[in-house]
Amino acid sequence: MAYFGASVDTPEDNKKFAAELGLDFPLLSDPGKQVATAYGVTGADRPLARRWTFYIGKDGKVLHVETKVSPATAGADVAAKLAELGLAKKKQ
Repeated sequence: MAYFGASVDTPEDNKKFAAELGLDFPLLSDPGKQVATAYGVTGADRPLARRWTFYIGKDGKVLHVETKVSPATAGADVAAKLAELGLAKKKQ
């Protein structure tokens, strides 16, 4: 299993943000918002990206989209959804 964050910020801003928070996963940058627009998290009516979580299977199909993400509980929420979907835990 792989996981990462995605942002419409620049790679430089994401690198700084990840370092400040001590993140253990990569942040992908989409400053042109092409991918964010394709996934529906931003658009002409929504200049800032929504905080959604996408669970994507090995076959590339979207298994679930969580549209109500709380930064305070995101880790536990993701772990619970992964278990519900029957996906493997991250190896330590």
